[in-house]
Amino acid sequence: MSTTTSLASALTVSESPARIALGRFLRHRSAMFGLALSLLFVIVALAAPLISPHSPIVTDWSAIRLAPSWTHPMGTDEIGRDELARVIFGARATLLAGVVSVLIAAAIGVPAGVVAGFARGWIDAVLSRIVDAMLAIPFLILAIALAAFLGPNLRNAMIAIGVTTAPIFMRVARGTTMDVMTHDYIEAARAVGNPPWRVAVQHVLPNTFPPLLVQATLSIATSIIAEASLSFLGLGEQPPTPAWGSMLNAAQQFMTQAPWLAIFPGMAIFLTVLGFNLMGDGLRDALDPRRL
Repeated sequence: MSTTTSLASALTVSESPARIALGRFLRHRSAMFGLALSLLFVIVALAAPLISPHSPIVTDWSAIRLAPSWTHPMGTDEIGRDELARVIFGARATLLAGVVSVLIAAAIGVPAGVVAGFARGWIDAVLSRIVDAMLAIPFLILAIALAAFLGPNLRNAMIAIGVTTAPIFMRVARGTTMDVMTHDYIEAARAVGNPPWRVAVQHVLPNTFPPLLVQATLSIATSIIAEASLSFLGLGEQPPTPAWGSMLNAAQQFMTQAPWLAIFPGMAIFLTVLGFNLMGDGLRDALDPRRL
């Protein structure tokens, strides 16, 4: 009897929605490629001091704008700094901005969205109008305005991107909360006497996680582009610390003489954003509730 019960429990666990979603994600080829790309850049950022062949900030006036070679695989920049080292260390600022900005956005948007979807009434109306007003302004324009107001550095750029991205998380959390509120287990939780805050925290919030995870992955890619744009405009990471956006800004005046100065940081941005987008698309397919 115990063997039969154990077998039934194992079958139940093996067929749980989480395992089904994980298996579907692992079988998604483009998602696996995106995950591999994302992990590669994360490892590069974390291990930058160990794998970088040169210092990213030391100048060599005898090696100005050298073409790619065995000594400098990605060439050197306009003041003789190794381009490979700067691309490697630039991954730190870019990925940090992407992840921290999304965390800030989620910390602001998710609680607001859950409250709006749970409470409804005038609270929902006020929060929704604030979100509508913020979304009426183009994302990058609002991020540039906030970054310029706060001051040009990486920390303020992350805050600006996070605040600008928060309305999207609020929209997703609100819509998911309103959907969860229609389920019978919410009524059951209320019927047994749970206070509203406990229903929201223990029953509503955990069930908003899958779509928010997808949104977070896709928003990291958007935040990376936004950070590169702010750095390009001088509102992100400040020299001499390398950042891919500021490297593109410095390279624009040498496009004909030294095109590698723009090619390599541009490819780094492209591949990083591609990785997170492919991973986000795979998560969206794997966590689709219609397929679980």
